[in-house]
Amino acid sequence: MTLDDLNKLDLKTLADWPLPTKLAALGLLCVAIVLAGWWFDWRGGMETLDAAKQKETELRSVFTTKKNQAINLEAYTKQLADIEQAFGALLKQLPNKQEMDALITDVNQAGLGRGLQFDLFKPDAETVSEFYAETPIRVKVTGGYHDIAAFVSDVSKLSRIVTLQNIALEPAKSGVLNMDAIVKTYRYLDDEEVIARKQQAKEQKK
Repeated sequence: MTLDDLNKLDLKTLADWPLPTKLAALGLLCVAIVLAGWWFDWRGGMETLDAAKQKETELRSVFTTKKNQAINLEAYTKQLADIEQAFGALLKQLPNKQEMDALITDVNQAGLGRGLQFDLFKPDAETVSEFYAETPIRVKVTGGYHDIAAFVSDVSKLSRIVTLQNIALEPAKSGVLNMDAIVKTYRYLDDEEVIARKQQAKEQKK
């Protein structure tokens, strides 16, 4: 059938069309119905199905994570208890507010016990963090090399946490040394201080 023959076809005489023409027209109609159905109905359903599949994958991932957590719950609980115990042990190494004066005295006595001369022993302003506070003490001592080394060792062996920072040594007269350093002592905040700290943080956020 030529193009001219197709142009002469009339729907009113559909029953008289040749059989090949009827089959071709039927095939085109079926294709048009399928395309229209996909465009107006099935396409949205496919998008919904894809979204549902993605949601299913996400839910399966969440389920797997929750399942693993549930299986390891006992191990997590024990790990948390161990962490709390370790934290408590570290906390005991920090003095409370009332014990700070005694700790500062211990640092001073450690130097005097080694025969060092304190030219400067000045506690600076306290710096407060979330759960603890630190007090830097500016010290300047004069003494022999071995005495200063022994003093540093004694400070590191105190029952409380004390650190020496910014250490500077320079020779002085008579074969002795001058040592400048920052001694930092730490204490934990009591319950009232922690509550006040959290309240202050909330007010700052507002």
